[in-house]
Amino acid sequence: MGEFAFGQPVKRKEDPRLLTGRGKFIEDRREPDEAHAVLVRSPHAHARILSIDSAEAGAMPGVLGIFTGADLDADGIGGIPCEFVPPKFGISGTENCPVIRPTFPVLARDRARFCGEGVAVVVAESVAQAKDAAELIVVDYDALPAAIGTKEARAPEAPQVHEGASGNVSFSWEAGDKPGVDAAFAQAHRVVSVELVNNRVVIGAMETRGALGLYDAGTGRFTLYTATQMPHGIRHELAKFVFRVPEQEIRVAVGDVGGGFGAKNSLYPEQVLVLYAARELGRPVKWIGERGEAFLGDYQGRDNVTRGELALDREGHIRGFRVNATANLGAYLAPEGPLSPTLNTSALAGVYRTPAIHVRVTGVFTHTAPVDVYRGAGRPEAIYLLESLIDAAARELNVDVVDFRRRNLVSPAELPFKTSLGLVYDSGEFERVLDAALARANWSDFAGRRAGSARHGKLRGIGFAHYVERVAGGWAERSRIELTREGRAIAYLGAMSNGQGHETAFAQLVAARLGLSIDDVEVVEGDTDRVASGHGTGGSASLGIAGAALDAAMTTMLARAKQIASELLETAPVDIEFDDGRFIVAGTDRWIPLAEIARVAFEARFTPPGGKPGLGEDGDYLPPNPTFPNGCHVAEVEIDPETGALAILRYTMVHDFGRVLNPLLVEGQLHGGVAQGLGQAGFERVVHDPASGQLLSGSFMDYCLLRADDLPNLDFVERSTPSPTNPLGIKGCGEAGAAGAPPALMNAILDALVPLGVRHFDMPATPERLWRAIRDARGG
Repeated sequence: MGEFAFGQPVKRKEDPRLLTGRGKFIEDRREPDEAHAVLVRSPHAHARILSIDSAEAGAMPGVLGIFTGADLDADGIGGIPCEFVPPKFGISGTENCPVIRPTFPVLARDRARFCGEGVAVVVAESVAQAKDAAELIVVDYDALPAAIGTKEARAPEAPQVHEGASGNVSFSWEAGDKPGVDAAFAQAHRVVSVELVNNRVVIGAMETRGALGLYDAGTGRFTLYTATQMPHGIRHELAKFVFRVPEQEIRVAVGDVGGGFGAKNSLYPEQVLVLYAARELGRPVKWIGERGEAFLGDYQGRDNVTRGELALDREGHIRGFRVNATANLGAYLAPEGPLSPTLNTSALAGVYRTPAIHVRVTGVFTHTAPVDVYRGAGRPEAIYLLESLIDAAARELNVDVVDFRRRNLVSPAELPFKTSLGLVYDSGEFERVLDAALARANWSDFAGRRAGSARHGKLRGIGFAHYVERVAGGWAERSRIELTREGRAIAYLGAMSNGQGHETAFAQLVAARLGLSIDDVEVVEGDTDRVASGHGTGGSASLGIAGAALDAAMTTMLARAKQIASELLETAPVDIEFDDGRFIVAGTDRWIPLAEIARVAFEARFTPPGGKPGLGEDGDYLPPNPTFPNGCHVAEVEIDPETGALAILRYTMVHDFGRVLNPLLVEGQLHGGVAQGLGQAGFERVVHDPASGQLLSGSFMDYCLLRADDLPNLDFVERSTPSPTNPLGIKGCGEAGAAGAPPALMNAILDALVPLGVRHFDMPATPERLWRAIRDARGG
């Protein structure tokens, strides 16, 4: 139907339920006779565990059980796995990069390696009883020196995080064309370099993590209710590595998820513990994380130090790009811990025709919470380095930042364009996007606005970032479509919403294709018993891959429905057309609705031999090539030099997301991504005490999240070119805001500070840090 067609701004169908308190989050789920778990966490970043005395705690009212790492070891419970292997890119890439993978225990055994690591779990009739008992558990620690930053961890005298990890290094990986880069630098007219800190952040999802475990002793089957983005992946890891049982013996079911951003992709110790305790105690066991625990125990994001160098010729063309990065992995490898600093370094190519790129990444263990994927998963880190370095190169050459980019942009005539890190850009009009962004932001009139700020004693700056990222490539999805007897549609998807609006997007996709009302489409996700397989949600790929698979399923289903329609209409299938929910005999007024086909398909005469009655088909899709969303963000800021207060005055975005299904959903994704990107650049930073390893930013009193009044109106313009390789023409949008925002904001801030002589400034741009930079530039 037209109102639900591709490109229509359909309002989210899940919002009335969520906004009126009828959502089903993990805390909302209740099981009869459920017990409650509370973890005892290490107060030390590094300590030997000499003994754990739980006798007094075990005698407390309501306590059902207390478990330690020794109990789990005795029962053969495995640790948290990391299967990711950094890939090989380019002629100088590391083949089968060796990765040191120490055991990541569900509960610490003889040693605690980060502040907040679980040491014991108490299960009781109520949360209050479990907390009271947990406070009585006596753990005898021998506190040890801790290594918090990567520089400290690699020092010769640094405390060892794990035996066997020399210099606390987990892996050393490289990619690209080292000989080509070396040659480019040997011949360079000018070399420009920057060294940047990409600060560690907490995920800060609205819903904290939680898990509810059940065990059926009669069938030997586990059920885990949890908030995750990848239910099938969680089932796989629990089955293969933790409990070592067939996957069909574990069900993972997910309701509503209040934000994930990558941190809810992976398996966590608490998900294991509720299942283990449920089996041991014969009762459902629930754990709901508190906000303080989220700061301590959730996987965190970013955290690397990177040096980038550009080799330039006399005309200001980029000839080579050399990158050396050190990534803080935390105390253990999270399930996808090595992914961000390696897999998505391909984003370093950006929108520029750089003939040779070489990247070296060293992954380092420290006594901090493990780091895993966070919105963008390495692409924002790469784009931040590249776009900061591009601005630095323009300043070094004393040329305009726009002109410098123009002379290096990939043009439409060069597409398909193969980057020196192996990607093939199949579409995009990068200069058109750049021009549109600069015009929309009134770039050419900025000098007048800067002068106006100066008259009021303020520093004004403008900056932009131009990006392209790889999306929707690397895995396959299977989706299923079924029609009920009443003609309603049910879509079964291996994706998993964590706030993006899947119920609306996929229902709209089905409604547009089948001519249904969006209210007549049910979307089923997040239950491994109802959905046969699935990758889950990550990498902005849900609609691009799972949606393409769903479209393939609908194509197959409609072909079968047409056969039935041809028999009912007594017409050859070739003479039947399908439009707006009706099978029509071409050139006549004879037609039959899809709903009627759905009803008769359950009759025996239309049931294929050995098949099931009704209309239901699977669809598979494996992308032949990634898609390449791209865009340009322009930020304009004002800084009060007396206080360091930062005001983001204007923010403009022009994006090419390919064919857009629902503009409202796209704009919502952009707003959220930009808020997170600006949050990291201007406000957020995880801080540890360097001596003890204690977390100093352990609450929202100490860790600053961006607020609505910190943002201006976010101005978004679409300039899309359909993806030629995706069946729906979609490119993906979920992480674009987080990719473009940090370099755009930081380039604007540095533009404001450069007249004072400031040449370098790291995220986050807090008032205190800005004030100090301005004071130092003015000589105190």
